[in-house]
Amino acid sequence: MNNMFVESGYVSLNKYGEQLCGDKVETISYEDDFTIVLADGLGSGVKANILSTLTSKIIGTMMASGMPIEDCVETIAETLPVCQVRGVAYSTFTILQVHHGREAYLVQFDNPSVILLRGGHAFPYEMEKKTICGKTICESHIHCELGDMFILMSDGVIHAGIERTLNYGWQLPQVTEFAEGNFRPDMSAQTMASRIGEACKDLYMEKPGDDTTIAALRIRERQLVNLIIGPPVNPEDDEKVMQLYFSKEGKRIVCGGTTSNIISRYLNKPIKTEINYEDPSIPPIAHIEGIDLVTEGVLTLGKVLEIAESFSNNTDFYTQFRDKHDGASLIAQMLFEEATDINFFVGRAKNAAHQNPSLPLSFSLKLKLIEELTKRLEEMGKHVKVMYF
Repeated sequence: MNNMFVESGYVSLNKYGEQLCGDKVETISYEDDFTIVLADGLGSGVKANILSTLTSKIIGTMMASGMPIEDCVETIAETLPVCQVRGVAYSTFTILQVHHGREAYLVQFDNPSVILLRGGHAFPYEMEKKTICGKTICESHIHCELGDMFILMSDGVIHAGIERTLNYGWQLPQVTEFAEGNFRPDMSAQTMASRIGEACKDLYMEKPGDDTTIAALRIRERQLVNLIIGPPVNPEDDEKVMQLYFSKEGKRIVCGGTTSNIISRYLNKPIKTEINYEDPSIPPIAHIEGIDLVTEGVLTLGKVLEIAESFSNNTDFYTQFRDKHDGASLIAQMLFEEATDINFFVGRAKNAAHQNPSLPLSFSLKLKLIEELTKRLEEMGKHVKVMYF
């Protein structure tokens, strides 16, 4: 298996007063090839949304199928509906394809230039111009390096703050400087997009004058995280499950008191529980030598799901969990930021406490919680495998 992994994420701001965003991001992953398209439809509202959706879907599908850019642009020119007011069919777009995590093909048409961070600093890349169907397209072929981060954006980013907090908007050099200042080697693509999105929202004083979208793509190594929760239905299977769990490479999370006790006995290592509550709604963590993180079970994972729902919402910029150290935030950091591949080991033994309707969680079954969390993680582009015992 290729150890290089392409991770992506994006956020969008709707123009103030509009229910639909005129920008659209489409991602397609096939084997070791990854394609992302950011399209910006003419104007705003419903018409712009239709234009950008058609553009991103058509170009994304064609490019992922290996069609040349000339055919893609020609198809778009023939397909897009013509705006009755302006008399043109228009959508700008940025296309980024990464092959085997190593070779990038970048196509840009009228969107702000893509920023490439290499080692946390802006890296200049060559662009070649060509004319297709009367449109000037910029092409780039880039050899990727581990840690490279590409930042794509619609022009709402460089218009941020214009005639409000800034005279001429947030120019590309300033956006680049901001991205460099916020970059961390372990930062996810989603977090980078969210940080830039937050800055745009502030510059617009929470009333965006244009649809604004930031998409980020990061080249990174694969990282496996194994999370186990709950004992198996049959206690005699404890040993077998432990052997399977510890046979996997990668980082390890243990959730739940009963599960922690099984792990402790198997490793012959004591459980050391912390008594401080960083967040009173989340039980404190514990420590077992050989395990990266030990937490309480259902309550903590329920909070992780809440964080996931905000983090994967492309109109929300929730990244506060990065700076917290409670059990749910630490799990979120490992699953959302660090992991590319996740194994869930789920014991099906019932816990009577989970059936209590007075619990602050609208949750009665542990399996439902894992199912919902798996769905959110897959939406983030993670490869998730769930094993039940």
